Amino acid sequence: MELKRLEVKYVRDGIKTRYRKADKCDICGNTNDLEYHHYNTVDLLWNKWKKDSGNTIIKGPEHIKELREQFYAAYWSEMVEDCATLCHRHHKALHSVYGESPPLATANKQKNWVAKQNAKQNKVDT
Repeated sequence: MELKRLEVKYVRDGIKTRYRKADKCDICGNTNDLEYHHYNTVDLLWNKWKKDSGNTIIKGPEHIKELREQFYAAYWSEMVEDCATLCHRHHKALHSVYGESPPLATANKQKNWVAKQNAKQNKVDT
């Protein structure tokens, strides 16, 4: 069966309700236009998991739905816990530094960037 959307869209559909989005931006404290940021790029993580688990051939949307719970179990931290809540402005800024699909190896650098931006913001506010 042919996919009508990118695989990662089906993967995200099944876990969105489990996200732990905060009620303010982790950098500036803004409460508007909040977005959830995965430090580990979901499509890259999904592709890594498929390769590592031998599930490289996807047979359609139902097959993804069958596999995604295994993926979530393997990468729960990366999918739900190791994430940031950012306002649109700071999310866009992060991606301008690390790219649209940041490599998995940049996850810790992204976390440090968020922490540094928060420290700068708090220094300005005091």
